[in-house]
Amino acid sequence: MKPFNLKINFLSIICFAITSSYCSAQEGNVIVNQDKNITVLLDLKKEMNKNEDDPSRYKIQIYSGNRAGSQNAQKEFRNTFATWNPTIQYEPPNFKTWVGNFRTRLEADRALKKVKKKFPHAFIFKPIKKKN
Repeated sequence: MKPFNLKINFLSIICFAITSSYCSAQEGNVIVNQDKNITVLLDLKKEMNKNEDDPSRYKIQIYSGNRAGSQNAQKEFRNTFATWNPTIQYEPPNFKTWVGNFRTRLEADRALKKVKKKFPHAFIFKPIKKKN
């Protein structure tokens, strides 16, 4: 009975080797057809998102106080959240640490929920554009 099992095992290995040599993965090419205006729109969107001083945008304030505290809040925020870049603004007599550049209140509210876990005194506001 053992020689029979040996033959079956040997035949199984040979069959496996033969069938595996004929198997191969599919290969193909992907061609993307898109309107040429899509790249123009993406560039326009990138440019719009760069505008940090837009008064219609919402921001989140995470700290207001002395310079050292503001820098510590900025550092702590960077270590915790990689999504938004914190900036420090000076409005006499306080240094303020601001986060985000949100187009809608809904975007800002969603971000605030995450931020409040680490900075419980954070709040949403719209910066007032200073007149020169």
